[in-house]
Amino acid sequence: MSEHISNELFKDKRFGFFLYLVVEAVMFLTLFATYFIFTPPAEGAQPSDVFEWQMVVLTSAFLLSSSGTLLIAEKGLETGNRKKIWTGLIITFVLGAVFLGLEIYEFYEYAHSGHTISENNFLSSFYVLVGLHASHVAFGIGWMLLLMGQLKANRVPKALFKEKHKIFNYYWHFVDVIWVFIILIVYLPYIL
Repeated sequence: MSEHISNELFKDKRFGFFLYLVVEAVMFLTLFATYFIFTPPAEGAQPSDVFEWQMVVLTSAFLLSSSGTLLIAEKGLETGNRKKIWTGLIITFVLGAVFLGLEIYEFYEYAHSGHTISENNFLSSFYVLVGLHASHVAFGIGWMLLLMGQLKANRVPKALFKEKHKIFNYYWHFVDVIWVFIILIVYLPYIL
């Protein structure tokens, strides 16, 4: 009975969140198109001059594995195992934070090498696209902190917490899917 009430209660919220993800997908699609138009540039640094395959592999390993660790928390929610929920959230949080730190380091290294956002249209579109993705990861990290705070306080009804976690899962997996497209479209053609 409570599962039925939960589904009915949150049906509109889920639909609204899916609409939000569609708008986000259109925005990223526009940025991918912009990147595609301006890459490779006519002058200035070329992608192959800037990108390093080791950093792409390292960042990808951290972010993409975080989708797997989030499944641990999901299983914990299904079975009511708080230890699994905590384990999944904490590991996902750490993996996301390391990814974000590596992205910041990557941007710092590029800028320190003279490859700034104003060098050419390729770098401008790269920084906006990948920077926007990084900001989504940062937002997701903050969201995880809120979920962990609610889990610790234990004041949120179980059905409500489960729904909040489910919506967060949609968001985090969406961010990971965008990263896969960034690998395929932004990095891979120029690091092979």
